[in-house]
This record gives sequence, C-alpha cells and structure tokens, in this order.
Amino acid sequence: MTAPNTDEAALAAKADALSRALAGLGRVLVAFSGGVDSTFLLQAALAALGPERVLAATLDPPYASRAEVAEAVRLARDLGARHEVVSVAFPEVLRDNPPERCYLCKRLLFSRLLEMAAAFGTAHVLDGTNRDDLGDHRPGRKALGELGVKSPLLVAGLAKADIRELSRRAGLSTWDKPSAACLLSRLPHGARVDAAVLGRIDQGEAQLRAVGFPAVRLRLHGDLARIEVPADRLADLVAACRAGDLLDRLRRLGLRHVTADLAGYTMGSLNEPAASGKTEF
Repeated sequence: MTAPNTDEAALAAKADALSRALAGLGRVLVAFSGGVDSTFLLQAALAALGPERVLAATLDPPYASRAEVAEAVRLARDLGARHEVVSVAFPEVLRDNPPERCYLCKRLLFSRLLEMAAAFGTAHVLDGTNRDDLGDHRPGRKALGELGVKSPLLVAGLAKADIRELSRRAGLSTWDKPSAACLLSRLPHGARVDAAVLGRIDQGEAQLRAVGFPAVRLRLHGDLARIEVPADRLADLVAACRAGDLLDRLRRLGLRHVTADLAGYTMGSLNEPAASGKTEF
C-alpha cells in the first residue's frame, strides 16, 4: 500500500490536538483490537500519559479472530503497554446474529470495559473511531455514545488516511494493515451461530491469508463459502486454488461449495440492503 499524501500543517494540527486531548484525561483504558486505529491510539496515549497511566484491554469473545487476538498481544508487548485480554462468553442475545448485533455487542462488551476502567482508577474508556467511520454503517457507535466511551481520534478530526500516515511515520507495523471485523460479520443476519461455524470461518480466512490474501472475507451461507478478495486479485485467487491444495483444505473444513464473489472485497457486504444488487442466501 502506498503511503497517502497529506497536508502537513493540517496533519500536524490534528496530531497535536490528539496529544493534548489525551494528556487532559489523566488516566485511560484503551479498547485495543490491534488494528490500525486502536494501535495508533494506544501508542499516542502511551506517549501523552506514560505507561503507568494507560491500560490496554483486548476483548476476546468467541467470534473474535484467533489471529487478531494473538496479534494484539504481540503489539501491546512491543509498545510496552500494560495489557489484559478479556475473555467473554458468547452472549446468547447474539446467537441468531440479529440485525442489531453490533449495538448489542458493544453495549455488553464495553460495559465490561467500563468496570475494568473503574478498577484501574479512571472513568475514561477510549475507542478507535475515526472521522471516516461517520460515513459507514456503524450501529455500535450508538451504544458507545450511550455508555460515554470517548473517541479521541474522531474528536481530533483524524481520518483513516491521516492515521495510516502518522502510524507509518511512528514506525508502527500496522500502518498498512487491512481492516478487520468480528467473525459474525461473515454471516447473514438470522443465521444460527455456534463454535463450529465460527471455526470454519476463522480457519478458512487464516488459510487464505497464508497463501497471500491479507484483505479477505469468507462469507458463509450454510455449506457455501463466498470468498471476497480485492477485485484485482480475483485471478490470483483462482490460480491459488488451481495450483495447490487450497480448495481441498477449505472443503475439509466443511465448506462443500467454495465460490469467489465477482464484485470483490466489500466491507460490510452482508449489511447492504437487497436493493444494492447483492444476493442474500
């Protein structure tokens, strides 16, 4: 990924606004997924407040990618942050993957972080929402607002391109990391969720990343897997399936039918209305 061009004065002003906002909080808990935004936020919080006044917490429900949780542990260690992984049982209210899934999940999980923050001596829980998220379908933001979770990147006016550029300059390995989302986003609303389904998705995506597709979604519709990669990588995906045993390995996970989505990788494609032209199974 090519580093984006940015207006230097504007970028410096946003970075300064973020630093001042963080310093004014005194003590914080950072909701830390190990993605681009939360890694940059954690690094900025450590710089503004010092490691003794920052706690990073990674939520680990069964629908979190195993690789993403492991990556968060490594990144927090590399940054020198105090870090806790918070194991969460599967919330039964999400068992049928309802349309309001993100709202319900954020209410439940961030309520847990607020309790942790209180024990850490602060009321300030921070998340990595940025300016670009305002234009996306993010029902979880309502829950964060209700709980009083703070979004310093958004307050500072930082967009995704800004965060990637500042991360690159800070030497953060996440600066060009593809966006991630929980495994429930790979299933249609109303689909029954169990450990076996989540395992198929997680292992299937891990195998696809291992053969060179870092930006990938494996959308599951029963025993049919719909693989999304960037449109310019579709030919590479077909070649990878023909050249080795990738297709057989995916089928061994219980994915009887494996298809490639000709529209390419689309964030939140299962959230799109039927009028978008996407087919729902």
